Amino acid sequence: MRVQFSAAELPASGFIAVGVLDERRLTVTAQALDDRLGGSLTRAMASSRFRGKRGTTLAVLAPAGSRFEGIFLYGLGPAAELDALKSQAAGGALQAALAGSGADSVVVILDGLEGCRLAATDIAVEMAFGATLRAYRFDKYRTKEKEDDKPSLQLLTFACDGAERATKAFAARQPVAEAVALTRDIVSEPANVIHPQSLAEQAAKLAASGVEVEVLGEAEMRHLGMNALLGVGQGSARESQLVVMQWWGAGRPPGAPSGDAAAAAPAASADSNESGPIVLIGKGVTFDTGGISIKPAANMEDMKWDMAGAAAVIGAMRALAARRARANVVGIVGLVENMPSGTAQRPGDVVTSLSGQTIEVINTDAEGRLVLCDCLTYAKQRFQPRAMLDLATLTGAIIIALGHEQAGVFANDDTLAAQLIAAGAAVGEPLWRMPLGEEYDKLIKSDIADMKNVGNRGAGSITAAQFLQRFVGKTPWAHFDIAGVAWSTKDRDLTPKGASGFGVRLIDRFIADTVEAAGSAPASGRG
Repeated sequence: MRVQFSAAELPASGFIAVGVLDERRLTVTAQALDDRLGGSLTRAMASSRFRGKRGTTLAVLAPAGSRFEGIFLYGLGPAAELDALKSQAAGGALQAALAGSGADSVVVILDGLEGCRLAATDIAVEMAFGATLRAYRFDKYRTKEKEDDKPSLQLLTFACDGAERATKAFAARQPVAEAVALTRDIVSEPANVIHPQSLAEQAAKLAASGVEVEVLGEAEMRHLGMNALLGVGQGSARESQLVVMQWWGAGRPPGAPSGDAAAAAPAASADSNESGPIVLIGKGVTFDTGGISIKPAANMEDMKWDMAGAAAVIGAMRALAARRARANVVGIVGLVENMPSGTAQRPGDVVTSLSGQTIEVINTDAEGRLVLCDCLTYAKQRFQPRAMLDLATLTGAIIIALGHEQAGVFANDDTLAAQLIAAGAAVGEPLWRMPLGEEYDKLIKSDIADMKNVGNRGAGSITAAQFLQRFVGKTPWAHFDIAGVAWSTKDRDLTPKGASGFGVRLIDRFIADTVEAAGSAPASGRG
């Protein structure tokens, strides 16, 4: 589906959509149209349950002689409550209603609304962005779908004052929408298509946007000592990969890492570096059987999206590069397949991580933290970042705690946590801060190694985060457990059923608000 903008005027014919506020209050253009049509819109609303509630729509038959093919009313709710996110939701709901309506092109009329904090141009841009996100569809494997089941809508034209400004504003947002779509595509693919090598190849395509991409295989990682990550993938016939993506949008600072990723030397100091990049780290388990601690067969097919954290990092790097973000950001993804076989890691094995710390593997289905811990150490040693953010579908426990409405965020820095929560709220990807503490850390004490990879049944998402924190040192760090939000089992305002692309918009907003806007590192304010 394409989006475009035009002058604020009613077309002479075709399909049109006009806005309605709460309690069936017609917007200016809707009222003018109703008058022209002899009160047809008012009568249609009176005979329906449509009251102008935000996110609702009503299809109205065009009166004979009007030259219109169809008229759609879309609800905006109270004007005073209409903000950017609610406008996006309205756009998403309108797109979903129009997609199967039979209309291939619809003109959406946007009016200035008294009491609304947004101008009509801004509402148009936000609605267009929401409609674009909602229009996503993963249908490449459907070979016998009937034409009537396919979306008919091909073009949405938003008619508003300042159409030229809206066009430019939307163009600046489009790279983010495209990056979300890329992330959703990657997460939606089956595991026989997306595996460590093919996902590394997807990441390598970012080089066309100016991202420096390096791929390490098992030999290079073994040379470095990334035994925790390698242990997860040793039961698979597919070779594990580590992908490093560098975007120096603010200019490569003196002494910034370059050259051979496999020869990266440990840093002289583990402390954060205010001139260093933000490093994004993603868990990329392209399929997770649980290994020897095998999962139940029911719903195991869902584990194709256990690499959603890595996909979000790749998507975020795509968005930042495509919009030429004035920030230095590095993306690192650890890509493995967790399979049971004669070579698979066993419960009770002890591995030595890149950091030198030893780990007793109690449960091979707690594998994501083993991947991430080596990635965190690698990031800290090679890049001395100002902050590290990791994204992972890490625990089922976070779903028990937060359901599918919010992601859990754990952080060792109060200011960083607040900035991330604010960015998530701004884009509609909410975060809930979860606790860390010494008493939780004691739960992963091992009898024979420095730590074990799981605690007891309680506080599962917290002990997983405590495990990761042992590899962070003093670097400002946040961990997103996105297990409950990476995939949606139902249609939502901006996300059709399936992969959500959670994290791409949040990271992009965080970088824009705290790095680009400030021109410096996020402030440090430890708790």
